[in-house]
Amino acid sequence: MNTPMPRPALPTLALAGAALFAATSAGAQQLLPAGSEIAFTSRQMGVPVDGRFKTYTAQLAFDPKQPAAAKIAFTIDLASVSLGAAETESEIAKADWFDTKRFPQASFQSTAVRATGAGRYEVAGTLKIKGASQAVLVPVTLAQTGATTTATGAFAIRRLDFRIGDGDWKDTSMVADEVQVRFRLALTGVAPL
Repeated sequence: MNTPMPRPALPTLALAGAALFAATSAGAQQLLPAGSEIAFTSRQMGVPVDGRFKTYTAQLAFDPKQPAAAKIAFTIDLASVSLGAAETESEIAKADWFDTKRFPQASFQSTAVRATGAGRYEVAGTLKIKGASQAVLVPVTLAQTGATTTATGAFAIRRLDFRIGDGDWKDTSMVADEVQVRFRLALTGVAPL
């Protein structure tokens, strides 16, 4: 196969985690892009491959004292993936991977949020990528410094659940099924913890 092997980018659960706190809602909660990141690590032939997404938006209604009432929706532009090589980014947009012509965005919609400890939450919801939907559960930790709230978390997803890497790329000995997702989201307008 002469086509370069794409670095599998699966931010899918990053969507879920980022969804909790990446806010561009009608209210006062706002995402601070300069202090935020959605990143992921996949494995290609056993070698870690890092990537990130540059463009994502969300709507958030979240009160740390009333997490059960939270409403979280998130959208990520799949074509904004950054893997450090234009050729790889072009390949991952194709039908076997993200198929960005047919499915330009991935989305997350929360179904439940619950506190698990001081500044700690679990966000349950539905993640949709490439027309496939999966229930996800994302752990999130909040910290506040002045007017800024930082949400961090990490979790794993399986790329094949979302048909990411179809055809010859289904071979998990070449490209691992599991993808680790990390996020750091800086926000303003979140009530005190």
